[in-house]
Formats: sequence, C-alpha cells, structure tokens
Amino acid sequence: MTTKLVQPLHAVSEPVPMPGALVPQLDQCALLLDIDGTLLDMAPTPREVWVPPELEQTLRSLLVRTSGALALVSGRSINDIDLIFAPMRLPAVGGHGAEMRLSGGGEAVATHAPPLDPELKSRLAAIARISPGILLEDKGYSLALHYRLAPHAEKAIYESVAAIRAENPDAPLEVLPGKSVCEIKHSGFTKATGVVELMKHAPFEGRRPVFIGDDVTDETVFAIMPELNGVAFSVGRHSDLTAGRFDQPSDVRDWLARLLTTTA
Repeated sequence: MTTKLVQPLHAVSEPVPMPGALVPQLDQCALLLDIDGTLLDMAPTPREVWVPPELEQTLRSLLVRTSGALALVSGRSINDIDLIFAPMRLPAVGGHGAEMRLSGGGEAVATHAPPLDPELKSRLAAIARISPGILLEDKGYSLALHYRLAPHAEKAIYESVAAIRAENPDAPLEVLPGKSVCEIKHSGFTKATGVVELMKHAPFEGRRPVFIGDDVTDETVFAIMPELNGVAFSVGRHSDLTAGRFDQPSDVRDWLARLLTTTA
C-alpha cells in the first residue's frame, strides 16, 4: 500500500511531499512518536498489541541516524513500553508526561508529576465493576478504563466518572477520552509538559521535533510544536493543529521506513 499523508481538510489538495522534503536532515530532527493507534494498530486489549519485526528494525536504524534523538511518547508507563518492544529499549516519555527516559540504556525518572489521590483512585477503579468486559489498567500516575470489549458501557463509565468529580470539585482530576478508553489522571502534567522537558536535554536539545500522534491526548503536543519550531502529523483523524494526516498506523510505519532511504 502506498503511504499517503493527507493534507488538512481546509487546505487545497496538493501532492504529498516525500519524507526528505519534510525532514531535510535527520541529524537536525527529533522524532517523537505515539504508540497505540500511531505506530501500532489498535487491539482488543492493551496487552494484545503487536510490534511488526520490520518496525523494530526501522526504529533501531532511525535511532542511529538521529544520534539517539528518537523517543516514544505514550500514555503507557515506560515499564509497559519496554515490555511491548522487548528486547529493544528506546528513549521515552511515559504516563502522559509523568516519567521520562533520555536514552535506551538509561533509567526512567519521574518528572515531578503528582500521583492520583489513593482514595479517589480506589473509587474510580470500582467503576470497572459496572459491566463484564471493562478492563482496568493502573498506570501508576493514571487509571484507564478500557471498554472496547464492552462498548455498551461507555455512557455509564463517563457518567460515573463525572459523578465522582462532582463530589470532589477541588480534586485536580483530568479525564482523557480515548479510543474505547476513559483515562483519569492528575491535571498537573500532560504529554506536552513531558515533551517540553525532553527537548531541554541532549540529544534532543536544539533539534526540530517531528511528532506523530492519533488521539485527543496528543492534542497538547500538537499545540506546542510551533513554539518548538516543530511539525506534527495526526493519524486517522483531522486536526487543525497538524501539517497533515496519515490514514492508519501502517502508513506511519511505511513513512518512517522511507525516511531511511530519502534522507541522506
């Protein structure tokens, strides 16, 4: 399938530039990549995602070509990211900006992100009992309620979360709607705050960030790309904040592979 990057809906349709035209020199760029729905196809449950062998090789090669300035930016914890991509370890921003690792051989460090209040976390976790098929994922700094296997429960989940928030109006909670998932975290950090911190450190500092993401949680990163002299692309959905849109994760994987052959 030919990789296709669709221009924003409000723009005049133009031929899609080759990767080399968008990213003239990999040694001047930082590649920042969301995982679920961006690099990897969505799966019925978070544990069922699959990393194609060719993607692993592409990422390893891009890591070398960027001198280490390639990072995964995800709502998943860095420990979870490592399990999915094992044995490969990559720089990463995990937990929606709650933790960061500057190199694959380094250690993950917290970014001063406050965790959820334990009592509130327990009440939110109990929402999973609403229906069979709701999967509870404790990410440490956030709690995710996956309902891909129980789509009928979506309304009840969000109503229950809203009720808990109404009973605790001063609690600094943020609700992140995703693809068949409702995630709740402390409002003091985002993927954007994690990316801003990442870009202060070598080998990312001074480079032009290129970010690719697919859902609402990536909007905060889309929004800060101009101030970082960066560029962003969405996957599967239109955003006014991006330079274009990939149709699906396989197109992103193809495009990344082409970066290795169209930039020199």
